[in-house]
Amino acid sequence: MLLAAEDAKPVPPAVLKVLNGAVDLHCHSGPSPFPRRLNHVEASYDGARIGMRAILVKSHHHNTVMDLLAMSTWLADAPTPVYGGIALNSEIGGMNRSAVAMSLRMGGRCVWAPTTCARQHIDHHHHGGQFPAAGVDLLESEVSVFDASGAVSADTEAVVDIVAETDTLLTGGHLDVESMKALFEVAQRKGVRRLLVQHPDFIIGASEEDIEELMRFGAYIEHEIAMYHPEVTAIGWPVEQLVNWIDRVGPERTVISSDLGQQGNPLPVDGYIYLIGALLDHGVPEKDIRRMIAANPAFLLGLEEAPE
Repeated sequence: MLLAAEDAKPVPPAVLKVLNGAVDLHCHSGPSPFPRRLNHVEASYDGARIGMRAILVKSHHHNTVMDLLAMSTWLADAPTPVYGGIALNSEIGGMNRSAVAMSLRMGGRCVWAPTTCARQHIDHHHHGGQFPAAGVDLLESEVSVFDASGAVSADTEAVVDIVAETDTLLTGGHLDVESMKALFEVAQRKGVRRLLVQHPDFIIGASEEDIEELMRFGAYIEHEIAMYHPEVTAIGWPVEQLVNWIDRVGPERTVISSDLGQQGNPLPVDGYIYLIGALLDHGVPEKDIRRMIAANPAFLLGLEEAPE
């Protein structure tokens, strides 16, 4: 059943003007072992409220391309195009080139480096860091980009080869900074054009110097609406923190995505409505916001050849 109209908040006209054509690179619609508020078809209809151009749906646990193919009958008439990808956690075999090849060659647009199975994430979660728990025991195990000798593994190199071949997006997932640097160095060497660092100040713990180095590999820096929305009480950072990040990195290399769809959290589009309104109130220019929510993510998702 699609979302009821009363679930959705109205969109102020001035905010709608800025939001039209946004691309969400971080939507957590379902299915998922984590409880979700909406499925991928409902996410498409949710996106239509602001004329969203595209949505990338993420699961930590499985290849979302197969979800979308299974839902193709319902997505055929849905208003917002929805794309999928694969996260390199133990559920799909970690650094599994076969799983990556299947996902990307069947239409996938993104490979997420290890997230819930990255050592950085495991340590964060075990030390009380805020992160949802799965509804079933997933028997996860750590996944690394390195082999036993400490070098980037042959499997990691093979995964990056497929990303380069398909000209798709590679994110740093929840890797620690040094692992991410090693992965992005390989990606740059192999010609990967679309690289993304997600929530640098949540789980990752990247410093300004780290961000500068990661950007030298060509990476964009993503910040998530969920971190700043007052109804997501687990984190609740002030909007000023995001404004400071934008000032430091610049809108040319910044991406804003929702990281929403979880049960109990705002709908992704309601997150956009709130945060973009707040950025406008803080004096962030419309053209800069458009760059961060539309042009940059459209390039990263492969909808454009350049972020213009």
